[in-house]
Amino acid sequence: MAHLTGKHVLAIVTNYGVEQDELLVPVRHLRDHGAVVTVASAQPGDIRTLVSDEKPGETVRPDTTIDAVDPAGFDLLLVPGGTINADALRQRPEAVAAVEAFASSGRPVAAICHGPWAIVEADRVKGATLTSYPSLATDVRNAGGTWVDQEVVRDEGAGFPLVTSRDPGDLPAFLREVDAALEA
Repeated sequence: MAHLTGKHVLAIVTNYGVEQDELLVPVRHLRDHGAVVTVASAQPGDIRTLVSDEKPGETVRPDTTIDAVDPAGFDLLLVPGGTINADALRQRPEAVAAVEAFASSGRPVAAICHGPWAIVEADRVKGATLTSYPSLATDVRNAGGTWVDQEVVRDEGAGFPLVTSRDPGDLPAFLREVDAALEA
């Protein structure tokens, strides 16, 4: 079951508003399969997750902060959603810089739900086909990407492997493609 041993994943989030299952399910899955996952938050201190953007979820202790981590040592960037998290994350230069570092080096980025906002903000969706929470469709199109309504999309049209899904209901398909991107 440890087929991801030796792989390093960086998850970036803000300290409030990340969708609980879009952070915790991938982190647990990846760790259970042997990957080393580093959770980096916007600021020091606990991460307060939400369920369905409104109900309090689990509290998570981050490993580091986004500005203190070097993206160069990681094989994949994970960008969970949650409307509040994703909207705040895309306004943080260090988060946008992390997306840019992965994209420009050809390493995979995996984003779910509202997470693709950070990729739009980094101007890295031009030429890509991706999915997201439906409310991001216009943003994706305006940034030069092709938005589709599918449970998961794995695409390299923007010059790097991009895995995207719509919402927590798509997590099984999302994780299957995240694993494939890490194994490629």
